[in-house]
Amino acid sequence: MQRELTGRHVLAITLAAFGVIIAVNLALAFLAVGTFPGLEVPNSYVASQQFDRDRNAQQSLGWTASASHDGATLSLALTGPDGMPVRPQALTATVGRPTHIRDDQTPAFRPEGGLYTAPLRLEPGLWTIHLRATAPDGTPFRQRLGLRVSGGAGRDE
Repeated sequence: MQRELTGRHVLAITLAAFGVIIAVNLALAFLAVGTFPGLEVPNSYVASQQFDRDRNAQQSLGWTASASHDGATLSLALTGPDGMPVRPQALTATVGRPTHIRDDQTPAFRPEGGLYTAPLRLEPGLWTIHLRATAPDGTPFRQRLGLRVSGGAGRDE
């Protein structure tokens, strides 16, 4: 024997369905806000002015960076406006996946024939290199390079 479907039943089903949807949305919103890191800088206008100064100083260097991976070694090339290799005061790079920091590594680079090389095994896929260098005059140089590794060999993107 089946019971008759009344307007009260339909109302209860509708309210229950929307209640579940609203509850899930609220839970996700609270979780998202709870993991939000907050402000990056206290005053975005002042930060933008410093960004412009840093960008102009970096562009005046005229440096170009590229990366390659041969399956066992990561190589970084820094060239000046004349196409010749440059020697920064300091050079560091963080190599990691574009989507998470779990695989981030900071290899120790050494100069070798106009390149900076570091032994580094990378799994196939997309990698991001956050390069930081300092020119002899103290100007900071920062660049993000994309690298696709397929079967142990990679190229700059």
